[in-house]
Amino acid sequence: MKIIVPILMMWWAIGGFCQSVSAKEPPNVLFIAVDDLRDWVGHLGRNPQVRTPNLDRLAKRGVSFRHAYCAAPLCNPSRISLLTGVAPANSGVYGNGEEMRDKMPEVITLMQYFRASGYDVRGCGKIFHGTTAYDQKSWDGYFVPTRSRKKVNPQRDMGLPETAWTPWGKVDLRDHEMFDGKVASWMISEFQKPRREPFFLACGFTKPHLPWIVPRKYFNLYPLDTITLPPSVSDDLSDVPSFGRRLARQVYDPSGEKDFAMRGGDHANIRANGQWRTAVQAYLATISFVDAQIGRVLDALDNSQYAENTIIVLWGDHGWHLGEKEHWRKHALWDVSTRTPLIIAGASNTEGTGGVARDQVCDRPVSLLDIYPTLLDLCRLPRPDGLDGRSLQRLLRTPEQPWDHPVVTTFGFNNHAVQTSRWRYIRYRDGGEELYDHASDPNEWTNLAVLPEHEAIITELKTCLPKENKR
Repeated sequence: MKIIVPILMMWWAIGGFCQSVSAKEPPNVLFIAVDDLRDWVGHLGRNPQVRTPNLDRLAKRGVSFRHAYCAAPLCNPSRISLLTGVAPANSGVYGNGEEMRDKMPEVITLMQYFRASGYDVRGCGKIFHGTTAYDQKSWDGYFVPTRSRKKVNPQRDMGLPETAWTPWGKVDLRDHEMFDGKVASWMISEFQKPRREPFFLACGFTKPHLPWIVPRKYFNLYPLDTITLPPSVSDDLSDVPSFGRRLARQVYDPSGEKDFAMRGGDHANIRANGQWRTAVQAYLATISFVDAQIGRVLDALDNSQYAENTIIVLWGDHGWHLGEKEHWRKHALWDVSTRTPLIIAGASNTEGTGGVARDQVCDRPVSLLDIYPTLLDLCRLPRPDGLDGRSLQRLLRTPEQPWDHPVVTTFGFNNHAVQTSRWRYIRYRDGGEELYDHASDPNEWTNLAVLPEHEAIITELKTCLPKENKR
């Protein structure tokens, strides 16, 4: 075992640890992040077209959460909240421009905690926002692959005007020549190494983040004439308050002084250039590409000496709109932009991992903030103070048990969504409100907040909003 870092000794000294770490062999952790992955994965049934055989086989090894929500629908605040266990309203990290150590100089990241607990902690790809190590305190080592210089010009190749928004295309490269392919190859090499210490290996895939440029064979999985568009209705924003309409049509930067900037309207651009179906095809192709890289990693783990004692956690950082509510990208507080896959699989040697169920889908609403305390429980590590999430260990054992814990998602200062098993309530900082009944309106087409008969449920859901919002 490595020498425990000084900060851990400090925690012991101040009583941060009230129990000793178990003497049993600790489980390893494979920590897989997937960028901009909405809940279009086969086993969740949200899009019958999508092909994700490797995500689906991982789900059979553990518990997949059908209603997992990010703490913020934007890369930097989502990832920082997940990796520190601190909600945006408590950290003040709302946008892509804020630095974690500026806002929380003494925070202990998930990786730091595992390093302090004797783990060898290494990463590759996109874990924090960006594809560098970002926070040196969090890693024993970090690999940054080079990017391919192969260029794709969708406008030229498809005969579209330069003003068309088409950041996707087919490329004639092999998987291992792509950035994410190199991430998978690095992870494969890590499983081939002998180790004296337990490991925490973080594997961050950048797709399906834009641009949706992947090898041609993945586009061939989805013939254009078979593509089904996501469900939508015309004039969907007519009952949405002004702040929500601006989120749908403009760029919102929560960390900038100028909150909104005109983007020209992605949805109008896509429709004007006849690219809606093509965009959905490209997104699906990119999901299948990253699924194949995940499969390479899972195969390598299964063929290694660590197969029976490794916990796997796979998460997306937020969802992605493809025209629902006349919106594209993330940057919004609706269900589509905040819901993402979360899969947790226990080690085959389940002793000490809490008996994680296999081949189960949990329908309880959970937060990505819950990953930090859950991993500590699964690895028999004490929980420090200051974590805003709660352990999912009970749900991992019995996914159908009662779970009355609403999830809060934040996008910018004092803009929040509250999700329960039935309701989604959104309140913007200017007082605008939305309320959707997922029992009768899962697509969030009808805003009920203006109806007086729902005043009582809104009053109840307001109690879940953060009491303070840090600047």
